[in-house]
Amino acid sequence: MVPAIAPVIARSRLLAALLLVCLWAPGPATAQTGPRLTVPRGFSVDVFADGLRGVRLMAVDPAGTLLVSEPGGGRVLALPDKNADSRADAAVTVVDGLDQPHGLAFTDGALVVAETGRVLRFGYDPAGMKATGRTVVVPDLPRGGRHWTRTVAIGPDGRLYVSVGSSCNVCREKDKRRAAIVRYNGDGSGETLFASGLRNAVGLAFQPGAGALWATVNERDWRGDDAPSEYVTEVREGAFYGWPDCMAVDGKLTPDTRFDRRARCDGVTPPSREIQAHSAPIGIAFYTGSQFPAEYRGSAFVAYRGSWNRTVPTGYKVVVVRFREGRPVGVEDFVTGWLEGAASWGRPVDVIVGRDGALYVSDQGAGRIYRISHPS
Repeated sequence: MVPAIAPVIARSRLLAALLLVCLWAPGPATAQTGPRLTVPRGFSVDVFADGLRGVRLMAVDPAGTLLVSEPGGGRVLALPDKNADSRADAAVTVVDGLDQPHGLAFTDGALVVAETGRVLRFGYDPAGMKATGRTVVVPDLPRGGRHWTRTVAIGPDGRLYVSVGSSCNVCREKDKRRAAIVRYNGDGSGETLFASGLRNAVGLAFQPGAGALWATVNERDWRGDDAPSEYVTEVREGAFYGWPDCMAVDGKLTPDTRFDRRARCDGVTPPSREIQAHSAPIGIAFYTGSQFPAEYRGSAFVAYRGSWNRTVPTGYKVVVVRFREGRPVGVEDFVTGWLEGAASWGRPVDVIVGRDGALYVSDQGAGRIYRISHPS
């Protein structure tokens, strides 16, 4: 090699190496262990569990272990992280042989599971992560139908709140518990229709402090790309939210005369916050941890499973709903990247705040659980 050009080549190699480092260095807002997910600057997103099948709603057990339902497999799984490395050690079967289990909750140390046609309660051992002593609490919910999922939440009053979706897109239901939220005493007695006219209220969460019940609601299909609005709403006792006769469109309650030319919106409670039609909002969780910046505390996170009945796909993301004085005032993207052009590779369905203050997201499509953290 000619001595005069050796320093030039050395400098070129150094520059190339630095360029390569820059190209591969992790950015502050891009997932490193999950494909192409993006979060706000300062946050990190990692794969907590992988290789799962059709996971849906989650709960945190008394020991802080994450549980998730797997409706297609008829079971509930525990995802322990005993070495605290922010990744599940294994997927442990808590209970199986269930009929499309969906909603999960804990009350007084017992595990409550909402199947498609009933609500069960189990004794639960946090150390062994096993459910025992099956008790049928609510034996006869309307089964199956177009919307087969059942979600259960435990209220501040200790009672069970169960959402039951409609059996159809738009129709007159014979069973008044369809398209409604039904309330029960802790032992399953005292069935009361808490609220109605909710086509498919999949996600349920109680607002910390205020104690109000909030729900995510999937509205009807085949009314256009941008109508009617899906929504996130406070659910008030005795309120009627319009389905099947009335729907929200661009901030206005609108009769669905395609369903019934005599349809009216009399006595309908409007939703608290409308969102893009066909987004398919599923899980909802209020942020109660201390890991995230203070501006997120009291906000609600919502998972949008994503559209099927829309020309241009929408949804496929997690958003944060900002609250002020107990009311929603804005919606912002929080986790995006599942939708690439017109194709999606995953479907986020639930969100929950872990004992560590991180936000966990279940992905039904990719069979994963993600952990969103804010390293200090």
